[in-house]
Amino acid sequence: MSDVARSRRTWGAGTVVLLAALILLALSLRSGISSLSVLLPTVRDELAISPAGVSLLTTLPPLCFAVVGLGTGRLVLRYGVHRITVALLAALVVGLVGRALADTWWIFGIGTMVAMAGAAVGNVVLPPLTKLHFARHEAGVSAVYGAALVGGATLASALTVPIADATDGWRVALATWAVLPALALLGWLPTLRTPETGSVPADAPTGASTPEGTSGSASAGAAAPPTLGRIVRTPLGWAFIICFGAQSAQAYVQFGWWGLMLTDLGADAAHAGVLLGIITAVGIPVTLSLPLLIRVTRDSAALPLAFSVSTVIGWLGVLLAPLALGGVLWAVLLGFGAGAFTWVLAMLARRSRSPEGSSQLSALTQGVGYFIAAAATFATGLLHDATGDWQVGIVMMLALAVVIGVAGAAIARGGTVEDAVAAHLDARP
Repeated sequence: MSDVARSRRTWGAGTVVLLAALILLALSLRSGISSLSVLLPTVRDELAISPAGVSLLTTLPPLCFAVVGLGTGRLVLRYGVHRITVALLAALVVGLVGRALADTWWIFGIGTMVAMAGAAVGNVVLPPLTKLHFARHEAGVSAVYGAALVGGATLASALTVPIADATDGWRVALATWAVLPALALLGWLPTLRTPETGSVPADAPTGASTPEGTSGSASAGAAAPPTLGRIVRTPLGWAFIICFGAQSAQAYVQFGWWGLMLTDLGADAAHAGVLLGIITAVGIPVTLSLPLLIRVTRDSAALPLAFSVSTVIGWLGVLLAPLALGGVLWAVLLGFGAGAFTWVLAMLARRSRSPEGSSQLSALTQGVGYFIAAAATFATGLLHDATGDWQVGIVMMLALAVVIGVAGAAIARGGTVEDAVAAHLDARP
């Protein structure tokens, strides 16, 4: 076999392994959240968790995503994305298994916090990993890992209650979802030997030295690196933060409160889990079609506006007739609207020209955006405790759904983060 043929086969095998590892990583990041959502009433009763403790547990995921996410960009620059990826997967395994073994609510909370910290880092590293290893197929790979994110949540929502019933306990059902990050860890461990600075993307042709789209017009970005402090001073940076925060609030109110909300409205736990599974499942075909939809709509606001309108109608249905047609129509509409999440993730890569720019924009967007999601999730619980129903919280979700369309339109019309930073610096007196 010639050296060229051997090289091509090596690159091909390496790309497949890395893609599988990326998908397993994405599958791991939401399963720990939605699995708890559908079992929250059971866990609450078993561990005697107070209403304030329940609110804290539902707020932990976006809060960890915010606090840890903001620091992840600096960690990636210091230690490299591969080391950080291996560490986050180890944290996920430890946290998910640890909380399943907990016999008190505060130990359960610590395990959840460790797992969510790992997931927070995973959120941030997905775009730079894609930029580093799949620069020539960025849109398609972004869609695949976006679908895997949704798929992990869908599987956990639909299967956790049946697993608990089959094993006669919630602990095995929650611990089951540690298998995904454990498998992903095996896939990413070999990358610790892979150089990152100046490395060639795994799917690039022989002789390529830089990711696609990083030459020529990138000179402005090279002169003014897009650090967190610079990006936060740009309109594009704030459009990402607001859009991502408003959409993530939708997701984590659903992940955190859907089970209690629907059971309060008359559904049983299994049906509530099925509806949450529908919400997440609908996002899979939406996510997989995003590359085509983005090409068709180009830089118009059509996609974020469609996501916004669908979310508004879905919540209106939950507010006015929650179990009409079994609640399936509202779940489908909310699921389509949730496509805004993976659309923003795809735009993080699309609106940057380098792994460094992508990691910094991703860290800022998700770090600050998840603070918005955490506040909305906690506020929903407080509003329910204060009013005795879910109506005010649902109205808040309606308002945030409108924000998705407004901020998303600004992202759709934006340029790259490197250009936005350069324009800001040029405009300074």
